[in-house]
Amino acid sequence: MKRSYYSSTIKEFLKTNSDKIIGQLVSTSVFADEQTQKVAWLKQIDILKIVLVNIEGNIYFEYSIPRMGERIDVVLVVKSVIFVLEFKVGKKELSNTDVDQVYDYALDLKNFHEPSHKTCIAPVLILTEAKTNSPIIETTVLKDGLLQPIVTNVKMLKDVIKDVLLFSDEPIINVKEWEEGSYRPTPTIIEAAVALYAGHDVEEISRSDAGAINLKQTSSTVSEIIRKSKETRKKAICFVTGVPGAGKTLVGLNIATTHNDKKDEEYSVFLSGNGPLVAILREALTRDRVKQEKEKGKKVKKGEVFSKVKMFIQNVHNFRDEGLKDSVKPPFEHVAIFDEAQRAWNVLQTTNFMARKKNTPDFNRSEPEFLISCLDRHKDWAVIVCLVGGGQEINTGEAGIGEWIESLKKSYPDWYIYISPKLHDSEYGAGKVLEEIKNNKNVTYNPDLHLSVSMRSFRAENVSLLVKQLLDLDAKEAKKSRELLKAKYPIVLARDFVKAKKWLKEKARGTERYGMVVSSQAERLKPYAIDVKSPMDPVHWFLDKKNDVRSSFYLEDVATEFDIQGLELDWACVAWDADFRYVENNWQHWSFCGAKWQNINKEERKKYQKNAYRVLLTRARQGMVIVVPEGDKADKTRPPEYYNSTYEYLKSIGFEVI
Repeated sequence: MKRSYYSSTIKEFLKTNSDKIIGQLVSTSVFADEQTQKVAWLKQIDILKIVLVNIEGNIYFEYSIPRMGERIDVVLVVKSVIFVLEFKVGKKELSNTDVDQVYDYALDLKNFHEPSHKTCIAPVLILTEAKTNSPIIETTVLKDGLLQPIVTNVKMLKDVIKDVLLFSDEPIINVKEWEEGSYRPTPTIIEAAVALYAGHDVEEISRSDAGAINLKQTSSTVSEIIRKSKETRKKAICFVTGVPGAGKTLVGLNIATTHNDKKDEEYSVFLSGNGPLVAILREALTRDRVKQEKEKGKKVKKGEVFSKVKMFIQNVHNFRDEGLKDSVKPPFEHVAIFDEAQRAWNVLQTTNFMARKKNTPDFNRSEPEFLISCLDRHKDWAVIVCLVGGGQEINTGEAGIGEWIESLKKSYPDWYIYISPKLHDSEYGAGKVLEEIKNNKNVTYNPDLHLSVSMRSFRAENVSLLVKQLLDLDAKEAKKSRELLKAKYPIVLARDFVKAKKWLKEKARGTERYGMVVSSQAERLKPYAIDVKSPMDPVHWFLDKKNDVRSSFYLEDVATEFDIQGLELDWACVAWDADFRYVENNWQHWSFCGAKWQNINKEERKKYQKNAYRVLLTRARQGMVIVVPEGDKADKTRPPEYYNSTYEYLKSIGFEVI
């Protein structure tokens, strides 16, 4: 795939007439206001035709970054250095937003463009009208060949290029290999949703290496089930499993965006019971669509855009309520994708809710059974896609995936069932009921319905395995996993929140998002200004920028497992309270009630609490700091012994102490 609007050797660029270059840029451009854009391009071309005299290499205008839905103004490949140039034509004053922009572009290449992993990358911000300054050239704290953003003006740009070339001691870049190298992005779920909704193909925004190739296979398999069901006029349900961060939600969003034409019978809806996730994705898609339309010169109202987005991503409870209004009429959609399907409510939870909130006292079905019934109303065909996470149930009344199978067995025997073989694993809790349908002729097992490789943590894929071993008290194996991860994925241990916050800020580059996450039961962290009962707005926390006090960057508001499940951060601080304590090779489970801690005895609640920490410990894409505070002898609710054994256990696994 050609990733730039114009590319050539610098020598050829210098010889080519500027109008011809502009013509090629315009012919491939999607920008609306071409005159404004042409003026900016012409200014950049004029500057570079002077600056690049006697410099050999290659030049690329409008270089695509699909993961971000953006384009780099200019990329230069000169000797051993990749220069990422962002021009701010007419600007005099520096803004942090502009610095982060060029930094993010460089980070994208460093992290996701394979030939750029081990090269020197220099992000350069050019303020064309700025006064003369002395640009500083230095590496970042991770010392991975990525330089700190260099801010300069037109006059100093040539010197910057020369100085960086002297600074770099990396091997000369093979330009052909660099151009043809794999681009393997691993977007956050928010970035992925935005890119897919904007029309990008899943292959553009996801890795393509052998380890993650089944992402495409899984999407294709589900699409084929939809096609076959429509063709044969049958009803089908398929269960997609995957390790935490493997891309289950990405598969669901890809199916939803692939089948999103309301004129087509295959029109689908993406459903989730995760309120924060739904709110964040809707707002992110709306903001991006408004921005894109304005860049095309079109007037658009945010409310109108939001209304369309709401049809695409819905809260499963709203979908359920629509189904209650008319017990006969089928939903408009023939395809429904349920994210985190194992979290649907059981019979007791659903029945109680219906009686209390919906004035339906005679309701006696689980949420899975009722949701299947809604799609079953179609006279011809329908498909349900259940995205299933293992060990992710964190709330009372969550039925687990067995309830879906039980509902099909009991009430919908004619439905065709497509199952990931991994659904038998103990973490999914469906083994018993699966045994009961093993001889059902309508059941098909397909290994392509399992996503085996975590893509959340692009620096190290086995974070979820380490967390599982840690929580299962398999310290020996956890130590081995930690050693394998250590070089790529830093996990450090602290007892001081000030040090932890400093570590986060030093590690994060550009707009890499960091934040503090904590168990919803962690009620004795108040002395550290961490109040889990204080309301936070997940939309602002996840989407707003560094200058907004409501954002995660401020490290003031914290996210619990309920806020962050299904989402991710680049860097996380996990605050560990006395609700989940390591004592003599066992976990003790506690809840703070009134003025003291009380034992949790119910096995179900113990499972939820363990899963809460599983969620918290698998949110970071690039690294995390775990803080186990020291406690306070003078506070009977926080004596040091409530924390020390947990700290020592984590330390024994080999996490570096800061």
